[in-house]
This record gives sequence, C-alpha cells and structure tokens, in this order.
Amino acid sequence: MKSLMAYLAGLLFGLGLAISGMTDPARVLGFLDVLGDWDPTLMFVLGGAVVTNFIGYRLVWRRSHPLLAARFQLPTRQDLDARLLSGAALFGIGWGLSGYCPGPALASLIGLSVPLAAMLVAMVVGWFVARAVAADD
Repeated sequence: MKSLMAYLAGLLFGLGLAISGMTDPARVLGFLDVLGDWDPTLMFVLGGAVVTNFIGYRLVWRRSHPLLAARFQLPTRQDLDARLLSGAALFGIGWGLSGYCPGPALASLIGLSVPLAAMLVAMVVGWFVARAVAADD
C-alpha cells in the first residue's frame, strides 16, 4: 500500500509539472532571466505549491500518525553546514544552467533530448560523487 501511495503521489506531482508547463526548461530559464524576457509562471506554480503544502500540513498534523505508518519521520538536524550549503549551491547552479531540476527532468523523460540526457547523466554522476564524498566523512 505504501508503494502504491508513493506511486500515486509521484504521478500527481508529475502531472502537475506537465500541466503547469514546468517540464519545459525554457520556462524555468525565463523565470531566472529577470533582466531579460522574464516569465513569472514559475512564481505562480511555486505559490500554489506553498499554499497547498501549508494547508496540507495543517490537516496532517491533526492526526496522531500517518495513514500508512506508525509515526511521522521528521528530520532532526537544524544546523547549516558546509555540505548542505555547497549542495544547495551546486543544485542551484545546475538548475540555472540546464533549466531542469530532478522532478521535471524525470517527468520529461518521454521527450528525451540531448540537453536533458546530459543533465540526467550529470545528476547521476553527482549522486555517486556525493556518496563517495560522504563515505570519506
């Protein structure tokens, strides 16, 4: 049941990305181009996500536990370390250069192009590099 719910959540997320046009890297790059031909679409998509998440969290926290688990699993760390900040910076640089973040990139697989394939290969290589760096710690 947990796998089915994860699949349905991913499907809903992917459909939202596709319907909103966020699988098109030109839209994301247009949002980031504040001094050029700025496209505010992403701001409205993000705003809708924030409002939905805000309401959803308020409803979920009324429950004593999740529907399919015995307890909530929340992160406990609250500090900002070099790994977090450098990872966030690398993510932002990659997003700005390609116009894709991982969710829209995976949702765009059906229309695979050379730039998308390059981004996905770089993302997978980044995962392995991050694991190697973490193993050294």
